[in-house]
Amino acid sequence: MKKLSARRRHPLAAVVVLLLALAATGGLYAAFAPADKAQADDTAQSLAIQEGKKLYTVGCASCHGTGGQGTSDGPSLIGVGSAAVDFQVGTGRMPAQQPGPQVPKKKVIYSQSEIDQLAAYVASLGAGPITPTEKQYNPKGADIAKGGDLFRTNCAQCHNFTGEGGALTDGKYAPNLEDVDPKHVYEAMQTGPQNMPSFPDSTLPEQQKRDIIAYIHTVNSDEAASPGGLKLGGFGPVSEGLFGWVFGLGALIAVAVWVAAHTAKAKKS
Repeated sequence: MKKLSARRRHPLAAVVVLLLALAATGGLYAAFAPADKAQADDTAQSLAIQEGKKLYTVGCASCHGTGGQGTSDGPSLIGVGSAAVDFQVGTGRMPAQQPGPQVPKKKVIYSQSEIDQLAAYVASLGAGPITPTEKQYNPKGADIAKGGDLFRTNCAQCHNFTGEGGALTDGKYAPNLEDVDPKHVYEAMQTGPQNMPSFPDSTLPEQQKRDIIAYIHTVNSDEAASPGGLKLGGFGPVSEGLFGWVFGLGALIAVAVWVAAHTAKAKKS
């Protein structure tokens, strides 16, 4: 008993007990941790990549190359990330119908699960922007006024003031943003598809993207009304000023001519 008591009073006794407790805790965690779930997630991801590769080989490889390296008919997909795939395929722009200055939006031919598989495969080729979660692109609670300021600063020169789109050079155009899924708007800002520049989080943080989405949703909603009446395509003060000069001033000149003509007739009579 005296020997045992002496060992308990040894300076290293507390350290030994702590190490034993840590070892026991680690052993119990290793035994009961959800390793099966992590392994199942890895397996599901591997299966998604395999299925995505099959879909890619059939629908994409002829333009983008067998390994996503790109060809003369399509750019490289290495490093574009899953967000670019979800946007391009999820809006029907890809697979492209025919080459041209710009690939238009059209009917989606893949299911969402197939799009996810394609995105998983392309993401495995190289790191890139990740498909956003609903929390990232949901406009609920965002600052609409600030979104309007950001949109007018960064987007209106192509999409015009209310996102109704506009013509660019050489047959290209900025598409109409009405009824576009918020996720796809977010992904477009992430990836910069076709003629659009990209706005990564270092340039346009997540919250500001949500503000812009909230603004687009508000000005294109059924409840939105133009306080000035006819909104003239939403092009802003240039089109409104032109309308005023051409039609307003023209109408005033026509009235002045009519009055002068009838005044002259009245004097002669």
